[in-house]
Amino acid sequence: MGWEVLPHPPYSPDLAPSDYHLFRSMHHSLAEKKFKNRDEVQIWVSNFFESQPVEFFKKGIHSLRERWRQVIDADGEYLLD
Repeated sequence: MGWEVLPHPPYSPDLAPSDYHLFRSMHHSLAEKKFKNRDEVQIWVSNFFESQPVEFFKKGIHSLRERWRQVIDADGEYLLD
């Protein structure tokens, strides 16, 4: 098929969209937020996901290519955002 398999670390926060896109957005939304119990956390997380427009998730996916390029250009070193 003409595919070249490239080695990569088993986990890297620079490569994981959950870290550089999703969790960053959640972090900003959580500023100063305090929960009284686990149920409040679960409700907040559900509401967070439901409130995000489709474009939010598309942006995270579409940013992968550029993010990977940045990691390659940095020779795998940690990226400072």
